[in-house]
Order: sequence, then C-alpha cells, then structure tokens
Amino acid sequence: MENMVETKAQLFGGCYHGRRVLITGHTGFKGSWLAVWLSMMGAHVTCLALEPERDMNHWTFISTENNNNVSDIKSHIVDITDLEHLQSTISQANPEIIFHLAAQSLVRRSYAHTLETWSVNVMGTAHLLQVCRNLPDLKAVVMVTTDKCYENTNQISPYKESDPLGGHDPYSASKASMEILVSSYRRSFFEENKKVLISSARAGNVIGGGDWSEDRLIPGVVCAVQDKMPLQIRSPKSIRPWQHVLDCLSGYLMLGEKLLKGEEIFADAWNFGPSPDEARSVEDVLFSLQKLWPDIKWETDGKDHVHESSYLTLDSTKAHNILNWYPVWDVEQAIKKTASWYKSFYEDNQLSTEDQIMVYVDSARRAEASWV
Repeated sequence: MENMVETKAQLFGGCYHGRRVLITGHTGFKGSWLAVWLSMMGAHVTCLALEPERDMNHWTFISTENNNNVSDIKSHIVDITDLEHLQSTISQANPEIIFHLAAQSLVRRSYAHTLETWSVNVMGTAHLLQVCRNLPDLKAVVMVTTDKCYENTNQISPYKESDPLGGHDPYSASKASMEILVSSYRRSFFEENKKVLISSARAGNVIGGGDWSEDRLIPGVVCAVQDKMPLQIRSPKSIRPWQHVLDCLSGYLMLGEKLLKGEEIFADAWNFGPSPDEARSVEDVLFSLQKLWPDIKWETDGKDHVHESSYLTLDSTKAHNILNWYPVWDVEQAIKKTASWYKSFYEDNQLSTEDQIMVYVDSARRAEASWV
C-alpha cells in the first residue's frame, strides 16, 4: 500500500478531498465507519447525532483514540427532531454534501417506541430537507433508508427500486414514508433549478466490526461470547442480504460523487445489496462465524415475537449497470472480516477500523473497482 496518503485522497475521483461533508447519525454503526473513511480521504467532516445509548459504541472508541484522522472530525450532539438546533448546526457547517443516516433503525424497537420511530425517521428527515433548501453551497444529499422500505410479500424474487413501498412494522413503514417524503421534496423544491441533487440509498443487512446495537445478530453473538452463554435466536431460517459495511458505504460514496458532479440521472432511489445467490439464512451466518470463532453457541428461542419478514433480498442491477457499483467482499469474506475486527478488539485491545478500510481499498483495487 504505497503512497497511502495520496491513495486515500484519490479515491472516488478525489471528489471528497477538501470537501465540506456533513453526516447525520455518526454515533451509529454505519455513520461511524463513514465518518472515519471520509476523514481518511481528506474531507472536512462535520457530524451530528444523539449521544450513544450504550457504553460499547464504535464512535466512542474511535473518537477517544489518539488519531489525527478522527480528531479532525467535528462532532455535535443534536436531535434532528429539534429543527432550530439542527438548522443552526448545519448552517454553521455549510456543507457541500450531506449523508443522512440518523434514524431509529431497529424493527423490534419500533413496536415499543412507535411514535419515536415515526418522529425521527419521518419528521427528522423533513426537518433536514427543509434546512437543505437554504444552504448556499449544498450540491448533494444522500438519504439512507433501508431494504425494508418495500412492501414485503415474502416473494422469492429480489426487490427492485420500482417495486411498491410499504411496511408491516412501524420501522419499515416509516422508512417507506421517508422515501415518499424524499421524492416529494425532490420534485417540489429541488427539481426546477437542479442546484441540489438528492438520492436515496437502500441497503441490505449490514455487518462489520463495531456494532453493539440491540436486536441485531452479530452484536448478539459478540455479547453472548463475552458472557459465555449461548445466543438466543428468534428465526434461524430467515433469509437476508448480508453485506459488509464497507461495501454498503462504497455505494453511498459513489452515489455522492455522481451527485457532486451534477449528474442528474443519479438523483433517484438505489439498491445496494449482495447478489441474490449471496443471501444467507441467520443459521448459515452463525455456522460461518462459528468456524472462525469456536466459542460461538446458540439455541432457538421458542417464544412468540412480533412480526418480522422471513425472506428479503435486493436486486442491485440498476447500481451495477448505471453506477458501476459492485460488492468487493462476498458474504464469507464479510463474515471473516467482521469476526476479525471483534477478535482484535477483545483479544488484542485494538481497533482495526482504519486498517480494514485500507485492506478493503486494496481488495477493491485488485477487483478493479471503478472508484479506486
């Protein structure tokens, strides 16, 4: 990895080097990885989010490291449902591009905290879009939603961007509503002069090191191993489109690059998921993890639980054909890198986030990814 500093600055056509970038939701799993990667590329990164709910939090650990990349990131604690505070913070940052990841992102929590879910995911997004209308230098916005925004009929065929939106649970329904909201703002306020281009990004089940969120498979595995207890799993046969966080983020960053260049065709909705034959059941993922981490054990929880879809895969053909985005790591590599991150953290007391980003970039170069 020669000339590492220069290499990082040149990724994605060098479009992020020196750019003013705003990230919402940086104390979350994906947002924290995105903040580090953008900072490594030389972007001027400002972030806003709520305080982490848990002591075990990726952002907390990386932000307390003696690390020049992360220390340059400006972090603000802001509730996106507080319009006045949100507007003041973003106006001072005067971003050229925004990545919106702040959300209530857990299906089961949405049943217990339903109004919070709707407030954050819909009204919080509306607040952000309203602020975007008056930012003088803003050129691009990438709104992150979810693969669960589709009306899930447990169909075997992968969901395409043109499929109907919907949702059984409050989380999925709120994200479908967010997609409608984004489309409305795009057509009502940003379509005429094309000064600001807005896209939405729908990713699959994202895994990687540094996730300690409740009600997610990998964090549950990690905590169970530390507690020397078997993991209680709800739906071992449920199929999901698993992918590494860096594959997901590379899609967001490619999309942002195109929007910054003013390419209007990319101001649309986009799926970013693994190929359909990479979809795996919960049980398959656990068996793969166990090969790498023999201490992992699990058992099926026979209790009744709230509704969750049993089958979900994404069709990313549009991203392949038009954006030229492809995953770099297959599902087995994604699982291996995830296990490696946690083992380094717990066994060696090391954060391997930046190292994994550079390994990923090297893998992308060897795969001849267009953004390297």
